[in-house]
Amino acid sequence: MSILIRGGTVVNADTSVLADVYCEGGVIQAIGNHLSVPNHTETIDASGQYVMPGGIDPHTHMQLPFMGTVASEDFYTGTAAGLAGGTTSIIDFVIPGPKQPLMEAYNEWRGWAEKAASDYSFHVAVTWWDKSVHEDMGILVNEHGVNSFKHFMAYKNAIMADDEILVNSFRRCVELGAMPTVHAENGELVFQLQKEMLAKGITGPEGHPLSRPPAVEGEAAHRAIKIAEVMNVPLYVVHVSCKDSLDAIVHARNAGQRVFGECLAGHLVVDESVYRHSDFTYAAAHVMSPPFRSKPHQEALWQGLQSGNLQTTATDHCCFCADQKAMGKDDFSQIPNGTAGVEDRMTVLWDAGVNSGRLTMNEFVAATSTNAAKIFNIYPKKGTISVGSDADIVIWDPTGTRTISAKTHHQNIDFNIFEGRKVKGIASHTISNGQLVWIDGDLRAVKGAGRYIKRPAFHPMFNAMDTFKQQHAQGKVKRK
Repeated sequence: MSILIRGGTVVNADTSVLADVYCEGGVIQAIGNHLSVPNHTETIDASGQYVMPGGIDPHTHMQLPFMGTVASEDFYTGTAAGLAGGTTSIIDFVIPGPKQPLMEAYNEWRGWAEKAASDYSFHVAVTWWDKSVHEDMGILVNEHGVNSFKHFMAYKNAIMADDEILVNSFRRCVELGAMPTVHAENGELVFQLQKEMLAKGITGPEGHPLSRPPAVEGEAAHRAIKIAEVMNVPLYVVHVSCKDSLDAIVHARNAGQRVFGECLAGHLVVDESVYRHSDFTYAAAHVMSPPFRSKPHQEALWQGLQSGNLQTTATDHCCFCADQKAMGKDDFSQIPNGTAGVEDRMTVLWDAGVNSGRLTMNEFVAATSTNAAKIFNIYPKKGTISVGSDADIVIWDPTGTRTISAKTHHQNIDFNIFEGRKVKGIASHTISNGQLVWIDGDLRAVKGAGRYIKRPAFHPMFNAMDTFKQQHAQGKVKRK
């Protein structure tokens, strides 16, 4: 299929220019004015609209087995919903169970993802440690194009990675040229605070944020950053929700440490008052970790995006319906953690960020696509409107409006955390791998059309310990 996008303004992270874009064979072939194209090329009039790289959501959980149930969104319904909102690629998570071999879990997730409608990739979580984990990490990087590994510092007695696991895994990441990422919450503190809340008779969703205060996140972020500093490895901190963890990132970056931060669309616009709602179903629907925070923390996150100390936006898209959330009716700690957002991330960020003047169009593109592509080493294949790049494109109507609602969204969940929000700025067309998959409300997603995207290892990272060993072997280190 060949497509000519005519009359739009091409918006990349660094430039904006009025130009036509020609796509053929799933690749952007030409950008310019008065392009000569073959007959039978489908033409889209993008006058008055913006032509931007398709969104990359670097943090989703499709079909996730978690807390005694399975997320309601599978890889087809989730990626199709993403296409409706302009997101053309996701990076999901392989999460091995306790003592489960990493390769076994990876193969399981790859099987589930074969139905994806858009391109996808995987981070792989390190939830335990032995020699086999060390070996499997090498296989994943060198043979399967996995260049990032996730570490949950929360969820004690389940998938929590303690400091020993962090040190071993971070060291292995250095050897492989991979990026460690962390869910930063002090799991022991959360565990103890949950018991304390329940002992006080606080059993409803209001206990969730009380058991996960900002300091719990800040401490874990600081600890992970310091471990990364000692190991001399870059670090990516997922779903930064509060000033405490952002401050730790800013301090490290100001000192020259390579630390990246991600924030969620939900954390930017939804505040913690939702947990005090009188209706359990409503309050429980917002239970995710880290929880939604107070408005001062939201403002800090916006400042983090504006300053460049937070580079990416994501959703942590992990859907559980009302009957699943009801598992924690009498104990908030048993409410499955997760909310949706893959369909709404880009329009919410445009409406709350660009329309408010907090972000420029170019900064929007960076935060929704380009920075994730660069950080996870798939740029310029993804994340830019450039000749030779994948034809993953969203045509953005800055005057288009819609009211977000669970009644009309394409996500496979019965609740929307942005319910009733009227947004201005929407995807009029989405092109995925050169195919038109969203046209003014008409979703044409195809099950299985998505491709698995390998992400190459980074250039060898400097390892201070290796240098020390080399100097010692060469007799350069003198001992008294």
